[in-house]
Amino acid sequence: MKCDIKGTVHICVGRESGSGGRRLAMRVAEALGIPCYDKELIAVAAEKSGLCEEILKNHDEKATKSFLYSLVMDTYSMGYHTAPLDMPMEQKAFLAQYNAIKDIAAQGSCVIVGRCADYALEDDPDMISIFVSGDYDDKIEHLKSGYGFNDAQAKDYMVKTDKRRSNYYNYYSNKKWADARSYDLCINRSKLGLDGSVQAIVEYVKQRKLFEESKAAK
Repeated sequence: MKCDIKGTVHICVGRESGSGGRRLAMRVAEALGIPCYDKELIAVAAEKSGLCEEILKNHDEKATKSFLYSLVMDTYSMGYHTAPLDMPMEQKAFLAQYNAIKDIAAQGSCVIVGRCADYALEDDPDMISIFVSGDYDDKIEHLKSGYGFNDAQAKDYMVKTDKRRSNYYNYYSNKKWADARSYDLCINRSKLGLDGSVQAIVEYVKQRKLFEESKAAK
């Protein structure tokens, strides 16, 4: 399935563990003929920031409470795009990815998985935020088949991963992870399957761009 979308689009995909959000994002990118960034974002962030790629992997989507954070983000918002030497590594990793997301979006249309991409691009009129969820049993089976887990291992992995992602998103963004009000579109992949979910997202993007065009023409 190929679908041409007029103009630029930056699709930011949040996802529950086991929902198949990463694969869905890749399929949406394929359908639209645009690049998809998940783990690839780490390599871009490492190259642009000078931080070790392994360090960024170890701190990927992890939040840490710090008194310095508000001060750092205040200076960052004024145009200083380098992190102070005494900033915690989690926040250096966040800012490295924050910069990388903006740089990637500046190059054209793309799909970006997780990492508060919708927060980094919140002022971008071409940004569309999507959250992918799934039914509990379906997510457990997805994790079991993907990682070779048993039921208990799959549940433990799912709960811990979702908690980590939630903490990260809630800490760095001004929104709440998995809350429908935080996203443009929420979709339960278990209800439509992979192909149906891809079609639903692509159709949403298409209709969104058409609606924006119609408003601009008035």
